[in-house]
Amino acid sequence: MEKQPRTVLAGLASALALGLFSLLMESCGGPGTAAGEPPLRIGMDLTYPPFEMLDASGRPDGAGVRLAGELAAHLERDLQIVPMEFSGLIPALKTGNIDLILSSMTATEERRESVDFSEPYAFTGLALLVAKGSNIQSVEDLKAPGRVIAAKTATTGETWAIDHLPQAKRVVFEDQSACVLEVAQGRADAFIYDQLSIFNYAKQNPETTRGLLKPFVEESWAIAVAKGNDGLRQEVNRFIEAFRARNGFAELGERYLREEKRFLEGQGIPFILR
Repeated sequence: MEKQPRTVLAGLASALALGLFSLLMESCGGPGTAAGEPPLRIGMDLTYPPFEMLDASGRPDGAGVRLAGELAAHLERDLQIVPMEFSGLIPALKTGNIDLILSSMTATEERRESVDFSEPYAFTGLALLVAKGSNIQSVEDLKAPGRVIAAKTATTGETWAIDHLPQAKRVVFEDQSACVLEVAQGRADAFIYDQLSIFNYAKQNPETTRGLLKPFVEESWAIAVAKGNDGLRQEVNRFIEAFRARNGFAELGERYLREEKRFLEGQGIPFILR
């Protein structure tokens, strides 16, 4: 991969609420900022490993973070990561506090009413985490009376539950680990979330949960740009095309998701980064 520009972790009010403070990250090399160009401010929810997260030293890491660095290098701008809760990302983009959202965000029609999206850079879908001894075998089983569904706020899992499981009780949290706990402790029948996260949560909680990994809804992730900023959106699309052509997404998969890649391909399910 190309060397990356200097990275800055910046905090908005919502980031401060998470206890994340502005700090200058160690220089990663790269061409530096082009003359007159400000840093590229990318909003992220850094609680979503292995895509967007903090490493053991408290530094941003993950496949999405690396992708953001490659994008900034392509644009010859320094990278400024702005951490916040997922629900605050679109409002921050609309008010101009960030330039882009790169945070494993599904490009939905509802979100397209507020922001524009790049071409997809990842392809995934919604899956289910259920209790180890549950008789639930598919999403159809969630339509039975009395079901309780856990979802992370402002995600497509929550939206899908609202639209397709209106009779179910919903428990919604900002933190996806709380959703996992609801299932593991028997307070919720299922957690609706993306396929790779469900794989990892089932692996982490084998005594209490299991994953139904075949997606029942297919989705794609894209980079969000402010409405009407076609110049930046086109630059992002050119980067995605070039990065894919040089097998950059395959390299990210091997670095951060090797086990998941092997498992999904063994199940005949296409890998997310391709």
